[in-house]
Amino acid sequence: MKVALTDKVVIITGAASGIGAAIAQAVAEAGGVAGLLLTDRDAEGLDAMIAELSPFAPVKGCVADLSEVGAPALVARAAIDRFGRIDGLVNAAGLTNRSSMLTGTVEIWESLFAVNTRAPYFLMQAAIADMLGRKATGTVVNIQSVNAHCGAADLAIYSASKGALATLTKNAAHAHRSDQIRVNGINLGWVATPSEHRMQAEVLGRGPGWLAEESARMPLGRLVEAAEAARFATFLLSDQSAPMTGTSTDFDQRVMGAPV
Repeated sequence: MKVALTDKVVIITGAASGIGAAIAQAVAEAGGVAGLLLTDRDAEGLDAMIAELSPFAPVKGCVADLSEVGAPALVARAAIDRFGRIDGLVNAAGLTNRSSMLTGTVEIWESLFAVNTRAPYFLMQAAIADMLGRKATGTVVNIQSVNAHCGAADLAIYSASKGALATLTKNAAHAHRSDQIRVNGINLGWVATPSEHRMQAEVLGRGPGWLAEESARMPLGRLVEAAEAARFATFLLSDQSAPMTGTSTDFDQRVMGAPV
């Protein structure tokens, strides 16, 4: 099935690397996109993505730190100023700082909820307001996590932030179903990204061999790949996924609820 995003203007957050970059590439290569607004706090990485994708679609970058309160409005305004509208939004940016029930701090809580929950909410607010103002249809895809079901012990606050985003996904979908604005989420499993490698190898001190160790434990013999998540996100953005809305699909090798 050919997934088309013809004449759509799409915002993608966290687009400088990892899952966000993979989604940006998949959306651009789908063909016919009217505009891509890519945002990230990594200016150098964002410039590299813009250069890579410009042959495939009109692309604009917006350097923004989503931990800042005004960042979502800045990003939405950049898309509207450059392309005139917002047809699709992918909230892919996220932080994965570790914290358990005993090690969590106010600073970690505020940081994770700011980027993983607050920023997606206000980006959805801005995108949906633009769609409603034009009496237009639209789609939102939120990159969530299987940890929203419970989460590992050292991911207490992260899991809570993604659980809150999953609830917001359903709430927005329900509130705007009659406006033909569809909102879906992807509960991603463990993905091998540059940021995850830094977390495991450097921050957690497991060294460069961590990926081979974990891959050996997986049913497929590897972690989920960013390109696989990107294909599904592109499908959810497209009209081909209609009438799906309000879903949070587990995108993992495990079956949730089954014995480990």
